[in-house]
Amino acid sequence: MTARAAVIMAAGQGTRMKSRTPKVLHAVGGRGLLDRVIDTVQAAGCERIHVVVGAHSPAVRQLVVDRLGEAAVVVQDPPLGTGHAVLCAADALADFEGEVLVVNGDCPLLTAQDLEPLFTLRGRGTRLAIMAFEPVHPLKYGRVLRGADGHVVRIVEAADATEEVRAVRTCNAGMYLADRGDLFRWLSRVRNDNAKGEYYLTDIVAEAVHEEALVRAHIAPEAAVMGADTPLQLSQAEAEFQRRRRAYFLAEGVQMTAPETVFFSWDTEIAAGAAVEPYVVFAPGVKVETAAVIRAFSHLEGCVVREGALVGPYARLRPGADIGEDAHIGNFVEVKKVTVGRGAKANHLSYLGDGSVGAGANIGAGTIFCNYDGFFKYDTHVGEGAFVGSNSALVAPVTIGAGAYTGSGSVITRDVAPEALALARGQQVEKPGWAARFRQAMSAKKAKGK
Repeated sequence: MTARAAVIMAAGQGTRMKSRTPKVLHAVGGRGLLDRVIDTVQAAGCERIHVVVGAHSPAVRQLVVDRLGEAAVVVQDPPLGTGHAVLCAADALADFEGEVLVVNGDCPLLTAQDLEPLFTLRGRGTRLAIMAFEPVHPLKYGRVLRGADGHVVRIVEAADATEEVRAVRTCNAGMYLADRGDLFRWLSRVRNDNAKGEYYLTDIVAEAVHEEALVRAHIAPEAAVMGADTPLQLSQAEAEFQRRRRAYFLAEGVQMTAPETVFFSWDTEIAAGAAVEPYVVFAPGVKVETAAVIRAFSHLEGCVVREGALVGPYARLRPGADIGEDAHIGNFVEVKKVTVGRGAKANHLSYLGDGSVGAGANIGAGTIFCNYDGFFKYDTHVGEGAFVGSNSALVAPVTIGAGAYTGSGSVITRDVAPEALALARGQQVEKPGWAARFRQAMSAKKAKGK
């Protein structure tokens, strides 16, 4: 197979997003736009990846360095158009022999399968393969003009299009595939005599045609190539992503009574036979095993829910939560970085942070793992079969032994031995008749005040 490289364009200002966050760092399905495109070109077999960034976006540059290394960064400064952006990668790819794929950095729904037809076209004698689509609303897109034989002869930017050209439905998706030598030779000839005074990447089509090179287009679904230039487009991409994920999980055997109210992340894993009730959010890093039930209005992130466990309603599982088989995490219970053993229960109004709960243990309503002193986090460990009474505060670091009990309302500051009962609360004092005397005195005082 011919070697494959990719140039990802991510140098745009993204001003239409109206955000302090660079456009390509916004997320769909909990995954940044640029991260998603890098994932896609890697899956498409690109062994070399270079990302064109702007000098104005150090955060974008850092993402590229973190994922691909310093050598993957190409800086476009100043920005002189899309053609200039790709040309900036010429030196970085000077030693590369093979095909170069050019893609946009803000296409969150693009997949490797969507790109493969471009490589197929190249394998059939096409010198320049381009991605096109037929949008519902084509006004702002460049038009792909084809001859009688169906081959592409020109791309006209929307700003330069006549009324006749605007009537063409086939639009440019901004993705190209060519041999490295061809690509950069054509780019070196592009001029900026157009309405914007920029070097258009689209003009390589005319250069290829001038050399009598075969240029053909693959028509992709609009959703596959949709960008995310504005908050509205970002929300539309998110909606399409969620629609696809819901359909996938339903087909895989996950039960959902109201799938349109459930939101997934790019890496959510849910096994067949699990059930998800309405209004559940899966943030990144969640794995749910079979026969588990996630009840309504729960939020999960960075956690594992094991076979047969019950979570919610109104539960919050934070990163590091590991809910064991047949365990119960109930309403208004928050779990963070705690391993909950098989069959353990925390059914009401509790916070479990840092530590472990043994198999079969019971955590009473209102229990708090007091894990933070303002500087460091400490662990709380509740042994197998232990029973923590309601409204207990377990001040970490502390261990409740296997089979031990804590009395309701206790503040436990020291370890409790296995099978022991720990009580840590003030002694109850009762004053007979006090309430009647108090009401009488207060009523008299109030009447006198009038």
